[in-house]
Amino acid sequence: MKYDPQTNRVTVLQKDITYPNGLAISSDRTHLLVALTGPCKLMRHWIKGPKAGTSEPLADLPGYPDNVRQDGRGGYWVALHREKMELPFGPDSHMLAVRINGDGKVVQVMRGPKSVRPTEIMERENGKLYMGSVELPYVAVVST
Repeated sequence: MKYDPQTNRVTVLQKDITYPNGLAISSDRTHLLVALTGPCKLMRHWIKGPKAGTSEPLADLPGYPDNVRQDGRGGYWVALHREKMELPFGPDSHMLAVRINGDGKVVQVMRGPKSVRPTEIMERENGKLYMGSVELPYVAVVST
């Protein structure tokens, strides 16, 4: 939805989307990224330029996204609350987050203990990733 404070109007930009759970604006401010948890996708909604007002899939994700943030390099970090095909047995680690480039390709994967279910990830200027979860009472800080 888009809110115009001058007219006090709200406009629906896209309807019938499944479990939107994260929003980021591109560094050039031409489009929004929406993380869709149910279908494990990132959608791109154009707000400027010749495609303004249209949406398209940007990435199929290897897990259920829970927030998306700019990475400061033209891409995005996506926190993954759970992998699509996570098994209760096997390795004691799973994907925590993925870095997606501007074309929607996974360019980096962060793995960690199965006990961690991130709901937020953010990269700061100091090259560190800050990761939080609604299930844990602390914030993890990781050097990239």
